[in-house]
Amino acid sequence: MIATAGKIETLKKSWQENTLAPLLKRFGERKEKFTTSDEAMIVDTVYTPAADDEAYIEKLGFPGEYPFTRGVQPNMYRGRLWTMRQYAGFGTAKESNARYKFLIEQGQTGLSVAFDLPTQIGYDADHPFAEGEVGKVGVSISSLRDMETLLDGIPLDKVSISMTINAPAAILLAMVIAVGKRQGVSTHQLRGTVQNDILKEYIARGTYIFPPTPSMRLITDIFRYCATEVPKWNTISISGYHIREAGSTAVQEVAFTLANGIEYVQQAINAGLDVDKFAPQLSFFFNAHNNFLEEVAKFRAARRLWAKIMRHRFNAQNPDSWKLRFHTQTGGSTLTAQQPDNNIVRVTIQALAAVLGGTQSLHTNSKDEALALPTQKSVEIALRTQQIIAYESGVADTVDPLGGSYYIEWLTDEIERRAEAYIARIDELGGALRAVEEGYIQREIQDAAYRTQRAIEKGEQIVVGVNRFQTDERPEGELLRVDERVRLDQIEALKKLRAERDNEAVRSVLARIEHAARDPSASLMPLFIEAVEAYATLGEICDALRGVFGEYTPENWV
Repeated sequence: MIATAGKIETLKKSWQENTLAPLLKRFGERKEKFTTSDEAMIVDTVYTPAADDEAYIEKLGFPGEYPFTRGVQPNMYRGRLWTMRQYAGFGTAKESNARYKFLIEQGQTGLSVAFDLPTQIGYDADHPFAEGEVGKVGVSISSLRDMETLLDGIPLDKVSISMTINAPAAILLAMVIAVGKRQGVSTHQLRGTVQNDILKEYIARGTYIFPPTPSMRLITDIFRYCATEVPKWNTISISGYHIREAGSTAVQEVAFTLANGIEYVQQAINAGLDVDKFAPQLSFFFNAHNNFLEEVAKFRAARRLWAKIMRHRFNAQNPDSWKLRFHTQTGGSTLTAQQPDNNIVRVTIQALAAVLGGTQSLHTNSKDEALALPTQKSVEIALRTQQIIAYESGVADTVDPLGGSYYIEWLTDEIERRAEAYIARIDELGGALRAVEEGYIQREIQDAAYRTQRAIEKGEQIVVGVNRFQTDERPEGELLRVDERVRLDQIEALKKLRAERDNEAVRSVLARIEHAARDPSASLMPLFIEAVEAYATLGEICDALRGVFGEYTPENWV
């Protein structure tokens, strides 16, 4: 029996004419037609229920339209595949630049920069606190000269740059802007993301410098500056990744990430910013774990819940303000040192979940990251994993292919409901800042991590190669090690820089930064750009701010 045309079919035709068709006319698609292995079986852009279902219309709708459960773009990967990034950076800027060029040659479409710990907490390579850490977990960047080397030969008008940097995010962004100017690339052409998410540092990661109040000021300062000067730049990547790495559940990852997002939006509004001016530049960063279907549902639930929050809580009018656009990284905490080849399988499952959940960009971990920084060969395998999913699996040929599954829809609803309950509890406490101050979010994550560890120890949760199916193993072969010489070379480079630059100009701009830091209404981004262009170092700029803002410890929360 053939069903008569109903409400869903009528709405779908309207969506095709008013939302999809204009997009296709402007940009086209990757292929003239999408088929299965049988070319006669044409794959449609999106599939919907055969019969009317009011719950479908309310909860799912159509891709590219509110509430965006099925994706933020009308045709998703049929138009353009997700950005394939590999998080990379180690040793010197020159070494990392060589790795980036290799990845671009292998088909990577965006850079994702890892910084070493001294850079993340605002110290130059020659600072005593940097000893033993220079270049170890990321690239060492102390000055614009390092950033110039890092991005040498990489066209900033064509390659997007994602930077995992938080406390000194504004200064590193200033360096990218300065390199762009030297390349002849205007700020309006720059594309990329700066993580800039300090709340999750207090919650789960620890690379903070300043107390919360001045830290939030730096974040909103980036929002304000980029809204007019760097409009294609994602000004924050609100991160659930590290919350999940610390041991949270999928529900907690959604809840605490969106609660942090609410706090950032509210702080920006309090600072006088128009929500529809800065909200379209917000982005998110999620983890992908092993429970494949739960992860797919998690991404869908987060997207729908954020759309509701922005539309109804903050009264945003621009549909772009409602869209939750996100980057995904496969789960580092799921990787095992035992039987590291198994990690290739884990990463494949996680990457596929991210794609089926509608991610905008993706990093796939390398098999050896539980042992050391990844080798070039293991990074290549991780990138090939994304490319095989993109070009051989067929999952990118239709939008939200698991939409309509009874289990997926139940999971999506349940994750959303439970995350909403957490957000309501955080609201009762006075918001995410207050909830972090009281330790509520940290305790919830710690309790979840403890339960998981106990389940693994008891054998209730199986980790292949760790508590079941163990084998006698030989040590892993080639591992990447960073030479201690890196720090000595960086110290010599800094000595040379300070001898060659105009130190009077540096002292002048640092003094003006300190003066502006004392004025809550002053904009700091233009001064940061001026400072890095004068070759003031990261540590010198951060020290000027430390002199005004102080440094954060859990005892001096302000």
